[in-house]
Amino acid sequence: MSRKMPRFARVAGVTAIGAVAVVAMALPASAHVTVSPQSAPAGGYVQLSFNVPSESDTASTTKLDVQFPSADPIASVAVQPKAGWTYEVKSGAPSRPVTDDDGNKIVQVVNEITWTATGPGIKPGEFDTFVVSAGPLPTDAKSVSFKALQTYSDGSVVRWIDESQAGQAEPEHPAPTVTLTAASDGTASTTAATPAPAAAPATAKADDTARGLGIAGLVVGVVGLAAAGLALASSRRRSPTGGCPGSPGGGAGPGGAGRLRRGTRRTG
Repeated sequence: MSRKMPRFARVAGVTAIGAVAVVAMALPASAHVTVSPQSAPAGGYVQLSFNVPSESDTASTTKLDVQFPSADPIASVAVQPKAGWTYEVKSGAPSRPVTDDDGNKIVQVVNEITWTATGPGIKPGEFDTFVVSAGPLPTDAKSVSFKALQTYSDGSVVRWIDESQAGQAEPEHPAPTVTLTAASDGTASTTAATPAPAAAPATAKADDTARGLGIAGLVVGVVGLAAAGLALASSRRRSPTGGCPGSPGGGAGPGGAGRLRRGTRRTG
């Protein structure tokens, strides 16, 4: 027994270190300000959910400023009201001609939306979502980015404005981006006529945010099972399969069952 415990302790220690490392690698990827869905049909309408985690250990998120693309203006944007927050919409003339679904010329488009907390905001270790309905999405672009500024209660500002470049590593503060996919006229019109439920983007992102931790849990579980299997196999190789002859618990030696029978005859 004394020789098995150190080996088990070493296996447990290695497993614990692996778990900490995997979780540590999974957490940073989920801490960005992002937008859901990550892809949407060009020319369609979509509900955009901006997902905001508070990365600070000591301060809460009290303001979110989202800038809409000026090079690819979006004709129609509507904000979903949010308890505990106010919002301000800034509009301006589009950088190029924009029309709505009926072909009417749009003279004002949304340039920026700012949400400001009226209460405690998003506390450390928490996240929240901010939802808008937007469309039609550009048809002559591969993606649209929404640069965001995240303000904390201590006055610090995190600028999520870096645009990812193909073939390069993700920047430290990537701008929330939606990839535009090709869609038939039928798909685009269906998306415009039947927007997704408001809860869907938040739920999808909640799963996305937890995906790193889920993968970490699976990896740790596999490592734990492997470690347990090795420990069990090692213990079986070291331990005898039956009682030792002559031992009190043995079934075949003279000190085992035979001794018990002699004791029984004396008692009778």
